[in-house]
Amino acid sequence: MTTVEAKLAAARDDLEARDGVVIAFSGGVDSSVVAALAYDALGEDAVACTAKSETLPEAELDGARRVADEIGIRHEIVSFSELESDAFVENDDDRCYHCRTMRLGEMFEAAQTLGIQTVCDGTNADDPGAGHRPGLRAVEELDVYSPLLAHDISKDEVRRIAEYYDLSVAGKPSMACLSSRIPTGLEVTEDRLGRIERAEARLRQWGFDQFRVRDHDGLARIEVSPDELERALDLEFAETVRTELTRLGFDHVTLDLHGYRTGSVSPENGETADEDAPAESSSDD
Repeated sequence: MTTVEAKLAAARDDLEARDGVVIAFSGGVDSSVVAALAYDALGEDAVACTAKSETLPEAELDGARRVADEIGIRHEIVSFSELESDAFVENDDDRCYHCRTMRLGEMFEAAQTLGIQTVCDGTNADDPGAGHRPGLRAVEELDVYSPLLAHDISKDEVRRIAEYYDLSVAGKPSMACLSSRIPTGLEVTEDRLGRIERAEARLRQWGFDQFRVRDHDGLARIEVSPDELERALDLEFAETVRTELTRLGFDHVTLDLHGYRTGSVSPENGETADEDAPAESSSDD
């Protein structure tokens, strides 16, 4: 038995010893692996739960539905609004803490309704050392169980387990909530979130794989992965992007020549943390 197989078995046995679990489920690779492990261990006593809000792109919600179907796990969707929280809208360095506290609160309410005591998330063993992650404080304060962290399962090992369960998201890039595209101190508003979502949907339609559209108060700063940068620099394509994003509500459109970087609007740079995972852990971008 390999080390990864041993960790997988231990995590599955741990979950099997519980009466039931609700998994904070975004459809990213981390929460999908936890959902697969839980369903393997508990069957119908495992429930995946996705919290729908203004910061969760519709495409990600659709993806969560699809992956839950792949696994076969029961999937519940609850709705709430981060924009009702002044602390979240203010968008200080603890924005992700406020968001995660609200999202996980929704998970515990769903679990109570279902008569389940344990709420799980997808925090993995690499997350605590991955820079500014205030959302992890909410996980600790609310006593959320993180099986990947508890069994020292790293991100690379998560992806190997996802392949073991034949999950379509095994190679999925990280995906943080939409508010991570807005620099610290600039209020999170529905208009800003909406134009970011629409702009990123267009980049996805144009075939880009790893990217962000950062909203600097009306200036769109586009980041794409280094191996896709050459295509983004094509003059004809650049004109198409500028025209389309201007139509979506941006005043100016720029391309960041550094390429895509997680945390490029992080507190160390005077901006916000690019904390991953809209509904699960800090690892799914």
